[in-house]
Order: sequence, then structure tokens, then C-alpha cells
Amino acid sequence: MRWRWVPLLLLSRPALAMHLADGVLPWSWAAVWWAAALPFIAVALWLLKRRTGRDPFYQPFVAMIAAAVFLISCMPIPVPLTGTCAHPCGTGLAAILIGPWMTVLVTLIALLLQALFLAHGGLTTLGADLLSMGVAGAFVGYGIFLLLRRCGATLTAAAFAAGLLSDWATYATTSVELAAALRGTEPFAKLLGAVALAFVPTQLPLGLLEGAMSAAAITFLLRRRRDILERLAVIA
Repeated sequence: MRWRWVPLLLLSRPALAMHLADGVLPWSWAAVWWAAALPFIAVALWLLKRRTGRDPFYQPFVAMIAAAVFLISCMPIPVPLTGTCAHPCGTGLAAILIGPWMTVLVTLIALLLQALFLAHGGLTTLGADLLSMGVAGAFVGYGIFLLLRRCGATLTAAAFAAGLLSDWATYATTSVELAAALRGTEPFAKLLGAVALAFVPTQLPLGLLEGAMSAAAITFLLRRRRDILERLAVIA
């Protein structure tokens, strides 16, 4: 039936919580996204163990970044039609500082704490939330940062682009997850466009804000604690 998903999106999944809440995705799709997320978690844990053995500074710094991602992503803005909320993520900045793999871990910690204690997001949908925010957001942000730096961009400009595109990549992935799970007989591309369009009014300005935040943080560290950026190999 045409437009069958419209009442589902409008009525049955009000956007009262952050991230994708339990029940937004069917169990089958929730399991698919969990299965896709688990390899990233396993690799990240292995890399953390290896790096911590070489540098005692690293693990406390990763914990500090996890706290920052938790706080940054605790600012919900309800989005009509999608059954979720928009919010800044902080994963672009995290990926610049500790790399995309460790950002997967800090995002997992932030999402788990928010689901357990703040009713933001769900446990069944944690895999989907992690893939969008911790995997897509982190790897896109980090990749853009490296690409622009190798092309001669300043640290500030590269950090801005990383924060901006990390945010947009997160919500593009969330749109794919929602459209795949809720489309029914509706064409996937059509529903994907509708869901992505619902995020535009919030994510256009939020992406710019997150880009500015990332640029400001990296510029501050460059001026005040250049040694941290050097130790983390953000700069030579």
C-alpha cells in the first residue's frame, strides 16, 4: 500500500529520546546492525590494549575523550517523522585526536551510558546507533581530516571539515538504517530521501556548529598544548 510508512513514522515513534530508541527498528534489522558493529568493537579493543601497553598516557586520554563525546552528544533536538532526535556528536573531533578505531569505543561507552541511565537510545538499537555515530561519523571525519591535511589545508580548516562531514555522515547513515527497516513495500530510495530530508533543518546548522567546535578545539590545543597534538601524532 502506497505511503503505508507515513502513519508509522508520524504516530508510532514519537521523537522523545536521543538516538534510535528500542522498538524503532524491527528485531531482524537491529540484529543486522549489531552484527555489523561487533567486528569494529573487537578490533578497537585489541588496538586499545596494544597502544596502552606502549603509552600509559593514552588510556586516560581516551577516557577523557569518551566523557567529552558523552556530554557533547547529550543535547537532543527532536526531528519530526524520523522517530529520533538530532544532536551534535563529537566523533569528528574525537577521531582527529585518538583515531577512528578508538572513537568507536568511546562512542560505544557514551551510547551505552545514555541508553542505561538517560533513556537516550536503546540497547537493541545500540548497534545501529554505533554504526552511524561511531563508525560512519568517525571514519568519514578522520578520512576528510587526513585528505585535507595531505592536500595542504591548515589544521583549523581540516578540523572544521572533519567535524562538519562527520556529523552529516552520521545522519546520512541513520537515514539509511531507518529507510531500510521501515520501508515496507515503498521504494527504498523514496523513503531514504524523505527521512534524510527530515534531518536537513536541524543537521545543516548542527553540522556547521560541530565543524566550528572541532576547529576551535584543535586550534586551542595547537596554541596552548601543542605537545598533546604531537604526542597523538595529529601534527609532526
